[in-house]
Amino acid sequence: MNISKEVLDAYGIKKPQTPYGNGHINDTYISGDYIIQRINTSVFKEPEKLMSNIIKITGHMRARLEKEGRDAERGTLCVVFTKDNKSFFKASDSKYYRVCRLIKNSVSYDTVTPELLYKAAYGFGDFQRLLSDFDGKKLYETIPDFHNTPKRYENLAAAYSADICSRGARDDVKREMEYINSLSNELGVVADALEKGSIPCRVTHNDTKINNVLFDRESNEFLAVIDLDTVMPGSLLYDFGDAFRSSCNLAAEDEKDLSLVGLNLENAEAFIKGFMRSAGAFITENEKALLPFSVKLIAVELGMRFLTDYLEGDTYFKISRKDHNLERARCQLEFARKVDENIAILSKMVEAYSLQ
Repeated sequence: MNISKEVLDAYGIKKPQTPYGNGHINDTYISGDYIIQRINTSVFKEPEKLMSNIIKITGHMRARLEKEGRDAERGTLCVVFTKDNKSFFKASDSKYYRVCRLIKNSVSYDTVTPELLYKAAYGFGDFQRLLSDFDGKKLYETIPDFHNTPKRYENLAAAYSADICSRGARDDVKREMEYINSLSNELGVVADALEKGSIPCRVTHNDTKINNVLFDRESNEFLAVIDLDTVMPGSLLYDFGDAFRSSCNLAAEDEKDLSLVGLNLENAEAFIKGFMRSAGAFITENEKALLPFSVKLIAVELGMRFLTDYLEGDTYFKISRKDHNLERARCQLEFARKVDENIAILSKMVEAYSLQ
């Protein structure tokens, strides 16, 4: 389904549009120098707040980039306003649209190498650095309790108790539940630290996959972090933990054979080195101390989400085979175990690259 003339006219766009990218949430098109998206309001129920968050942080980042003499046009997303000066357009069919400028001569990657991961990690750290003087509490929480790990645990416990699909009696489910229950005292570490103020509330990207980083097509140097829909107040530990988790597992996210799951130490060192190069100067000692733990925490959190969905009948995450969500859960939880075994090594890496 193409973008209607009504939407194009709202932005003064004349050129034809074609589908663009491989995103799974919003419908995306390209028209000349413009990226046009139909916002998925089933996922983002308050698009006004979503766009308010994006405008606030991109405006702040542009100012920082310009002050530092960097190319603000390529260093962050540039939202295009409608003819009546709005950051989004609500069409007559009640669907919401937004437009951004294309960051020219850029490329993103789905595969990870240590060299690329170093640059991506530098980018995620730079994203945090540019926003380090922005009060995260000024942002809307567009997806409530997204990284509320204790709440995720409560949801899992309720799903396991209800067992509406009669899946909880399986030995492999019981084993993972026993492991998660053994961690109950650790699950609130970051949430409690945020509440007590022992770590700062910052801007959190919340989807720090490597394909959300743009690189220059010719030099392959970092340009910008994109896909800002899930930007919310939170802790940089969530972003660090999730980016590390998604790029440093020796196995695929849904690997059935748990013996293949492990920590890729070469990738781990590249990631920590890149992140600390850009973020090491401003993060607090409390944040720094929790960086390795955050990887374990986010792996457990995602494992709990997969397991909850499995117990509730696979209603949230798309699956391609029977027991897919259980396999995902077991893989994440096994990775958490492997990270835990290597916490001391990761802590030494963090400390070593804090001194660079």
